[in-house]
Amino acid sequence: MELPFAESWRIKMVEPIRKSTRAEREQWIREAHYNVFQLPAEQVYIDCLTDSGTGAMSDRQWGAMMTGDESYAGARSFFRMRGTIERLTGLSHVIPTHQGRAAENVLFSALVREGDIIPGNSHFDTTKGHIESRRAFAVDCTIDEARDTQLEHPFKGCVDPDKLEKVLAVNADKVPFIIVTITNNTAGGQPVSMRNLREVRALADKYGKRVIFDSARFAENAYFIKTREEGYADKSIKEIVREMFDLADGMTMSAKKDAIVNMGGFIATRHADWFEAAKAYCIPFEGYLTYGGMNGRDMEALAVGLDENTEFDNLRTRIHQVEYLAKRLDEFGIPYQRPAGGHAIFIDASKVLTNVPKEEFPAQALTVELYKEAGVRGCEIGYILADRDPVTRENRFGGLDLLRLAIARRTYTDNHMDVIAVALKNVFDRREEIRHGYRITWEAELMRHFTVRLEPVAD
Repeated sequence: MELPFAESWRIKMVEPIRKSTRAEREQWIREAHYNVFQLPAEQVYIDCLTDSGTGAMSDRQWGAMMTGDESYAGARSFFRMRGTIERLTGLSHVIPTHQGRAAENVLFSALVREGDIIPGNSHFDTTKGHIESRRAFAVDCTIDEARDTQLEHPFKGCVDPDKLEKVLAVNADKVPFIIVTITNNTAGGQPVSMRNLREVRALADKYGKRVIFDSARFAENAYFIKTREEGYADKSIKEIVREMFDLADGMTMSAKKDAIVNMGGFIATRHADWFEAAKAYCIPFEGYLTYGGMNGRDMEALAVGLDENTEFDNLRTRIHQVEYLAKRLDEFGIPYQRPAGGHAIFIDASKVLTNVPKEEFPAQALTVELYKEAGVRGCEIGYILADRDPVTRENRFGGLDLLRLAIARRTYTDNHMDVIAVALKNVFDRREEIRHGYRITWEAELMRHFTVRLEPVAD
């Protein structure tokens, strides 16, 4: 008999979490203006808001933190981190930052100018925000298959080469670089194939452009290449990672995801001119070049996390739990972006709350209903997160409207996944009763979803 699947780690420390009553949750979400970002963590039972900085570090990471060098300049912890990054990616110029959006801020300050056009595959919120705040334009070139949540396609995160070439052919002089997000978060945590990365590289070379990888979940992307793409089953994750980054000119990374640290990020590039340009912004925005907003102990944990999470068993354990939740949702007929991605399940709110008009933000309504049902905090990846068009200032309703349930790494058990699944089923069973969503009462100009205030739309 084949042995059942089990985690590749054992639990060494636990943290208590508190259950609450529905009456309490209804009061709390009302006080938070129906924005789950505004809820104190103590009011959340199972937190699926994000997988960013919420994972459990390993014993090796905690041990490494004790050896952190906190020297202001030239700390050995920086050189250890830089060595790990270069070994994995081949990118030798490294600038640490306190997290991924800081890496974008530093690098884009050097590279993006007003009127520029940056094509890519479904730029995530901070990426698009950093582009549009500089009065540049993010152009989505994701394949059309990503828009059909029920279509089974192994690499829905891919760039459409035809769409990309049309942008380059018409606007080549306005394109400072191409950006590829691995995995594609906005499209549902969907991976990008090695073949597609080569297609992007070929087009970049044809038009004399450079390529940046938004690399927050690059290790999970490598796992899907190994398990889904022909010719990679016998390659190690580290071999696949190196092959991926051989096709890039640079990267930004939120290390809070695939390096499994609570805080940290970096820029890495193979080009000295990009490195020199970014250095000028690192010091005033982040800190000196060998710490860039990070402690030495955090750089030590980051280096170990990168090494650990580019091993197959660790990734398999993590992605298996996401797949487990997907299978439970299949039992209940709940529609999500298929196939399950690497870090989250993305519920298709437009197919669940069919009575809620898009102008009333169905994914946000589903997010609130799930919280009231069981204290599970998810995150709307939809029409609120899409922000307004920077020119017309109209809401953007052209993309997917999803409830993301991000699963923290090495943090919850499959029993917690069962709670999430049953809570969603309970909401799904009464979906016909939910006829209205929310209206915005206050919003920021950019990245409004973090602080937006909402109120229910009544009959």
